[in-house]
Amino acid sequence: MPTPPAPPTTATPAPASAPLPTPGNTPEPAPASTPPTSPTPVTPPTPTAPPNTTISPALDATDRDRLLHGTHHAPHSVLGAHQVSGGVAFRVFRPFALGVTVVAGQLRAELHDDGDGFFSGLLPLHGVPEYRLAVAYEGTVQEVEDAYRFLPALGDLDLHLIGEGRHEELWQALGARTMTHQGVTGTRFTVWAPDAQGVRLAGTFNFWDGTGAPLRSLGGTGVWELFMPGIGEGELYKFEITRPDGSKTLRADPMARRTEVPPSTSSIVHASHYEWNDEEWLAQRAEVPAHEAAFSVYELHLASWRPGLTYRQLAEQLPAYVRDLGFTHVEMMPVAEHPFGGSWGYQVTGFYAPTARLGTPDDFKFLVDALHQAGIGVLMDWVPAHFPRDDWALAEFDGRPLYEHADPLRAAHPDWGTLEFDFGRREVRNFLVANAVYWCQEFHIDGLRVDAVASMLYLDYSREPGQWTPNEHGGRENLDAVAFLQEMNATVYRRVPGVVTIAEESTAWDGVTRATHHIGPGGFGGLGFGLKWNMGWMHDSLDYMSHEPVHRKHHHGEMTFSMVYAYSENYVLPISHDEVVHGKRSLVSKMPGDWWQQRANLRAYLAFMWAHPGKQLLFMGQEFAQGAEWSETHGPDWWLLDPAYGAEADHRGVRDLVRDLNTVYRHTPALWQLDTDPAGFQWVTGDASEDNVFAFLRYDTDGSPLLAVSNFSPVVRHDYRLGTPDDIPAWHETLNTDTALYGGSDITNPDHIKPEPQPWHGRPTSIRVTLPPLATVWLRPA
Repeated sequence: MPTPPAPPTTATPAPASAPLPTPGNTPEPAPASTPPTSPTPVTPPTPTAPPNTTISPALDATDRDRLLHGTHHAPHSVLGAHQVSGGVAFRVFRPFALGVTVVAGQLRAELHDDGDGFFSGLLPLHGVPEYRLAVAYEGTVQEVEDAYRFLPALGDLDLHLIGEGRHEELWQALGARTMTHQGVTGTRFTVWAPDAQGVRLAGTFNFWDGTGAPLRSLGGTGVWELFMPGIGEGELYKFEITRPDGSKTLRADPMARRTEVPPSTSSIVHASHYEWNDEEWLAQRAEVPAHEAAFSVYELHLASWRPGLTYRQLAEQLPAYVRDLGFTHVEMMPVAEHPFGGSWGYQVTGFYAPTARLGTPDDFKFLVDALHQAGIGVLMDWVPAHFPRDDWALAEFDGRPLYEHADPLRAAHPDWGTLEFDFGRREVRNFLVANAVYWCQEFHIDGLRVDAVASMLYLDYSREPGQWTPNEHGGRENLDAVAFLQEMNATVYRRVPGVVTIAEESTAWDGVTRATHHIGPGGFGGLGFGLKWNMGWMHDSLDYMSHEPVHRKHHHGEMTFSMVYAYSENYVLPISHDEVVHGKRSLVSKMPGDWWQQRANLRAYLAFMWAHPGKQLLFMGQEFAQGAEWSETHGPDWWLLDPAYGAEADHRGVRDLVRDLNTVYRHTPALWQLDTDPAGFQWVTGDASEDNVFAFLRYDTDGSPLLAVSNFSPVVRHDYRLGTPDDIPAWHETLNTDTALYGGSDITNPDHIKPEPQPWHGRPTSIRVTLPPLATVWLRPA
């Protein structure tokens, strides 16, 4: 067997060892001048067996073979120190070692070299002492703790909860956790691999050779465990798993809380030392439910918002920018570790680790904390629908389908070439539910936007007949996924007050935002989300806006249809990354006409969106009318806002509008307080298709209104009459997207507008207003 390089930690060579004691032969004590190597003195051993008794402490051939081939499920039962007839048997497995000596107080006993890295000896002791090992390698001797002298560092309650699939703080039990165990500092390594024949630990501390570091199986839970003394933060590691067929696979830790920077794939031992300063934010965030609060979201891709910035550098710029624009929240595209940057984070391999591309987990906490201290909530995209097939990650983790479904028809995601989780397996469901809690609890995340919910809910999602199997009732619903989503939502809301979960769900599934215990007409309880993306509104409204104004009258219903179902769920109106990439064009580029008309259309659309029932979400770069599609390789075109650029004012005008939209929005409860209550909305005119005009009222809980009027035609409409409530003595213009400040033609209504006693639109009074071209106007009581 080749000799490895010297271990990374050098040690003073040990003094000459005494010969191995045999029963009846007590070793000579060390000279008085020799300082003890252990603070605990050891009583001089006495014989425990007759002198003529011969006991071999060496391992038998079966145990040797299983340890050498990585298939031993109970290495602690044969390695370490064990009381036997005749004394204490010491057995050590140290591949590449030249010799091993047991050190216990003043006792030093060299073990016999049994070959293949095995060392053994029988010491005539009454009990197992506290001891260390002096391991000799070429040119050095290391004095270390014996990992196989320790009891399991994972408790029975943890194992019971893991076995039942309801360990809500799973990250506290599985993975790598630094600790002091039996008075010794080190790291406990645990992993769930129920089909493995054996599991070994490989890392920087053993030159990535796990031969001498087998884990033990803890009963029938499928959990393997090893406490490694002396191993601390920053060490790289993986698990070497022996599959049922005897082959080996080296896997990253599914529960790793820190990883190497991709494309490297090792897990890293991590312990957080971050001290939070967001107590005030956390205390107030639960005061008002999200669907009844002001909620406007700036969506961004962290790695490309300002390319090259770390989490801590982002913390210096992002909170100030978002706060200046008036958004209440940011939504980060997936932060969890992912190997391929081009997936934007949607193909996750490290579900418990923030991507190392931008810094450490504590650095990410620093960014979240900075946003909270700026008064900005933090939402995060979460991807429990699928995972990639990388052979060092979750796919067939222990040699058989484990995290993925065993049925090939349900294991492969048809659209992305990835694998789908087995939501019916309790341990897998536990892995995901605990993960949702983990981000909210450990990183103070205020909400999770759950990606691709529709692909989870339907067994026939993107599948042709014959490619899917109906559920037990003969239906197409994935009952396991329904149960998982209900459990996840209920658990998160119970454990972390003030958070919100948001579903990206593109179908008409009944009860996405209904409570889980309320049964709907389809027989299902609600999924329990707090909010749902309104994909229908997004598609319809963008289709309307893409038409030339002369044709919009034929598509008028696309802008009004959303109010037919507006109160079926608690909605978010999403203009997300998905709509401004891959040939779909940026938001301003979707608009028809010349450059002036495109910007005017965009401004009018944004104000229509901010006034429409539902919460707002806008993707980065669209706030200043970026013309190019988003690319994760270079991010937003910030140069458009450079004063030296000739058209800078055009882009700054749109950004100024977004700032003012958010400012008026936050100070106008009518725009958000009754988003999910029909009492908060009334059409003034929803059928003025020939004029391309939409007008509606929004109300707050006190009955105070805001009148929103959009003119999506390129002509000025003077003295346009609108029916109004008869209890408002006068109106004033609080926002107009056509003002010169925003780059418009500056056609406004500067004076108070008083109602006239002329009935209109079914109301007893009416007002006459000037509607600018391609513009939205907001009016409030004067």
